[in-house]
Amino acid sequence: MATSRIAPLDPPYAEDIAAGFARVMPPGRAPLKLFRTLAHNPRVLSRLFAGGLLDRGAVTLAEREIVILRACARAGGEYEWGVHVTFFSDRAGLSPSCVDATVLGRAEDPAFDADQRLLIRLVDSLHDTADIGDGLWNDLSERWEKPALIELIMLAGQYRMIGTLCRGLRVAREPDAAVFPER
Repeated sequence: MATSRIAPLDPPYAEDIAAGFARVMPPGRAPLKLFRTLAHNPRVLSRLFAGGLLDRGAVTLAEREIVILRACARAGGEYEWGVHVTFFSDRAGLSPSCVDATVLGRAEDPAFDADQRLLIRLVDSLHDTADIGDGLWNDLSERWEKPALIELIMLAGQYRMIGTLCRGLRVAREPDAAVFPER
């Protein structure tokens, strides 16, 4: 990837920015380059932090991460995909072949279980058409309750935006983050 278009801020950070970083980063971990880049616009950074969906919600960690990984992959957002693989894929119980399939596979990929296939179809439909066909909606509704359906759609949209943001800003990869698998 090319050089970052906006260099991440270096410490010392303004008090409100430092407090925001402390709320979202694990102890002892430096703020992510994405957060340090968005800190050039504290309002946008605070809205990103306020709108986060990484808490315990209506979907499982594995469901959340499948949607995030696929949305980032479809948007070409290797930065955010890599951060999520590094921080969450093991905890979510996602196999390496499942993680790779979020980039390289189709919904029918054998690396996905039946629920994951539905989630991949959801993300792909939203990415391709910004809509969900009635048949897919019926399939999703048979598996997930209304609160989860809303959250899944929000995750797909939010992480398409974040993947696009990272790509558009050319945010440099975190040194320990995963990279897209090669075809």
